[in-house]
Amino acid sequence: MYESVAKRTPPRTVSRPELLANGSDRDFRALVHGLLAFSARLEAVRSGFGGLLGLTGIQYTILISVGHLEPAGDVGVNHIAAHLHISGAFVTIETGKLLKLGLLAKRPHTRDRRRVCLSITEKGSALLQQLAPIQAQVNDVLFEFLDTAQFRQFRELVGRMTECGDRAVTLLQHLAGRATAIKVS
Repeated sequence: MYESVAKRTPPRTVSRPELLANGSDRDFRALVHGLLAFSARLEAVRSGFGGLLGLTGIQYTILISVGHLEPAGDVGVNHIAAHLHISGAFVTIETGKLLKLGLLAKRPHTRDRRRVCLSITEKGSALLQQLAPIQAQVNDVLFEFLDTAQFRQFRELVGRMTECGDRAVTLLQHLAGRATAIKVS
C-alpha cells in the first residue's frame, strides 16, 4: 500500500527579500542547483586537465598556480593556500608529491629560513606548455556564454561569492556545533 503524501509548500531556504520572487525561494534554489551543476563540470574539466598530465585535479591546479604566480615574486605554501582558498597543510602534502615528480622545485626563502619558495621546473613548464592548446579549446567552450563585460563582472562576482562562501561555511560550523543534529528517524 502506498503512503499518502500531502502536497506541501517546501520551507523557504532564504529570508533576504533580494533572493525571493513573489515570496518564493524557487528561483534561488534553481540558482544554487545550477551552480552545483556548473561546479561539477568545472571540477570534471580540472580533473581532466590533471589526468592528461598524470596528476590529480588539485595537483594540476597547484602546478599551474605556481606557474602563474611565480613571475610576480616568491611563491610559498601559504601563498598558494590563500590563492586557492584551501589549507596550507593540504598544499604542503600535494606540493610534496609534485616535488617528487620533479614538476616543482623548492628553495629556502631569502629572509625567513623557516619558509620555502616553490618554483615550477622545466619539466613542469613543458607539461603545461603541451596542455595549453587543449586548455584554450576547453576553456573557450566552458565560458562561451560570457562577453567581455560579463566576464569582468562575473570574475568580480566570483571573488565576492568566495568571500561570502567562506563566511557561510564558518557560520554553518558554528551553528552545527551548537545545534542538535537533525536526523531521519
